[in-house]
Amino acid sequence: MGATDAFPDASAQAGAGPSQPGGLLDLLGVAAVMLDAEGRITLWSPQAEELFGWSAQEALGRPAVRLLVHPEHVDLVRQLFAEVMTSGEGWAGVFPVRRKDGGTRLVEFRNMRLQDKHGASYALGIATDQSVLREVERDLALSVRLVTQSPIGLAVLDTDLRFAMVNPALERIDDLTADQHIGRPVREVLSFLDADGIQEQMSQVLADGRPTLNQFYVGRTVNHPDVDRAWSVSYYRLEDAHGRVLGLAASVVDVTEQHRAATEATRARRRLAMIADASASVGTTLDVGQTAQELADAVVPELADLAAVDVLDDVLNGRRPAALVRGGPARFRALAVAAAGETPAVRAADPTGSLAAYETERLITGCVTEARPVLVAEVGPTDRRRIAADPQGAELLRAAGLHSYLAVPLIARGEVLGALSLYRTDNALAFDEDDAVLAVELAARAAVCIDNARSYQSERRTALTLQRHLMNHRPPKPVTMDIAYRYQPAQAASEVGGDWFDVIPVAGDKTALVVGDVMGSGINAAATMGQLRTTTRALADLDLAPAELLHHLDHIAGGLDPAFATCLYAVHDPHREECEIAIAGHLPPVVVRPGRRPELLELPTGAPLGVGGVGAVAFEQTTVPLHPGDELVLYTDGLIETRDQAIDTRLDRLLDLLAEPEQPLEELCDRLLGELRHGNDHDDVALLIARVRGHDG
Repeated sequence: MGATDAFPDASAQAGAGPSQPGGLLDLLGVAAVMLDAEGRITLWSPQAEELFGWSAQEALGRPAVRLLVHPEHVDLVRQLFAEVMTSGEGWAGVFPVRRKDGGTRLVEFRNMRLQDKHGASYALGIATDQSVLREVERDLALSVRLVTQSPIGLAVLDTDLRFAMVNPALERIDDLTADQHIGRPVREVLSFLDADGIQEQMSQVLADGRPTLNQFYVGRTVNHPDVDRAWSVSYYRLEDAHGRVLGLAASVVDVTEQHRAATEATRARRRLAMIADASASVGTTLDVGQTAQELADAVVPELADLAAVDVLDDVLNGRRPAALVRGGPARFRALAVAAAGETPAVRAADPTGSLAAYETERLITGCVTEARPVLVAEVGPTDRRRIAADPQGAELLRAAGLHSYLAVPLIARGEVLGALSLYRTDNALAFDEDDAVLAVELAARAAVCIDNARSYQSERRTALTLQRHLMNHRPPKPVTMDIAYRYQPAQAASEVGGDWFDVIPVAGDKTALVVGDVMGSGINAAATMGQLRTTTRALADLDLAPAELLHHLDHIAGGLDPAFATCLYAVHDPHREECEIAIAGHLPPVVVRPGRRPELLELPTGAPLGVGGVGAVAFEQTTVPLHPGDELVLYTDGLIETRDQAIDTRLDRLLDLLAEPEQPLEELCDRLLGELRHGNDHDDVALLIARVRGHDG
């Protein structure tokens, strides 16, 4: 423990006069008695009257031995008095004193000889009650031991907020010796903390006397600048028995371990929250690029200041990645970059969508070839060259302040798809193993989403390619009709289906109009659609009646997979100005006649193709008048069915759109799709509009 004259009276030092009573002497009630050479009492203090019971009038001039000493001790006292007066040496000890009331009190004495300017000798005795003195000594000893042995750091500061005393615990906590504390101001000693803020709080406690409890501070001491420490500090004002302000006391508890535990718990909660948020925000679509961007966004800025997602080019092209020789090069497609703010490090990353060959020395190459995380806690110049694609990129990373790097592989179903690269520039903490574990978990979840998106996109491409191949020719232009058509695939890969339409010339200037929808989706549905479309064209050449053609088509459908489909087959005869229509479970067509409200034809719907088996279903056909200028609108359910509106409401909307004044057919097709379809619709749509020409057309 270090100490100084901890509480000098500032006003007295400044010449302002004596201080107010108080202190240890008042607590002890020290009495003063002076005897002449003959042992008679010449001076008697008020404290002596309180201690011995005799007033000054009663005591002055009387021999002290007769007034204060029991008879049995008279000779001893006279001997001691003579020794003090002749030798000049003082005497100290405990002696039983007789009080005025006849009682005895043990008194602690300090006796010494005094001389005046004439050479006359006197004896001065100062005395206090032994029990009071022992109590004060015990309290003082206990206080000293409590302070020195306390595991809590304790400090006393004077009214100028300079350290007057610190205990050993505080020396250890502050990482400073007592000598580095004592006599120095707060700003100088606690320079490793917010010293100005601390001094302001201390001054407030000195001013109003209200304690400040459990203030939390985190910092790094001068001797250990690389380790975070935490302290809980309380301040309270010190006053004497008369309320005089002596200074300030501070108690300091090192709570570093609790702070670390709380920090780890907070980090664990944040990690769980990040995993939960990523699970909800990554993989919201079946688009590979958007999924990669969602992953990059999910880790910035909580885990990294900059994130980049790169996927092996073979993976994106639907091929299994070529066998990567350990340490060999790899071809990557940059899919996503996310940054917490503006930073030159963004320019060091490969531009989104670009293709790059990452050579052997690149850290990301090792990450994917060895299928393990690569952690560089402290990035140096050599590391920057292995992180960046070129020297210019390495310089950009240096300018951005890159100091820590982490790359983790994207692995789904045992296959490495690419890598997630994480950079820390503004975040002062280095990546550690816990960060690597979290990044691996996030990458694994995202990799499955990326793999699903890749698979769906591959299937979508395949299905669309098959559909385009099966419907690769433009329908012929009928002699007696104007036609317009549209085909729009579903947005989701797995829902690309088997919708089709066709316009087929038939003998006798007739025209067959077909629209159909294979139940199910994907490649199989597209294949079934192709077979049904080809079969329909072949049967149309036989000039069969619509009901008979559907009967044969139903027989064919029964052997396909998927087997079920809806279909509408209509044959327009311009000479009879009529159209024969048969339906196999399909939505009815709309007839638009000039000057009249569009009409949804009420026709026998029949069963879908493939439902009843051979000969089990009888299809009916209906003859509908169709004159020059009339329009026949055929469509699949993708045009009108939605998940949030009734089909009758949607059909009414279709009729309203068709009721507007005559429009060019191409524009009408576009308008119907624009008004009735949405970007995220989950079904294909086929639309066919045929308008009968006039006799002079």
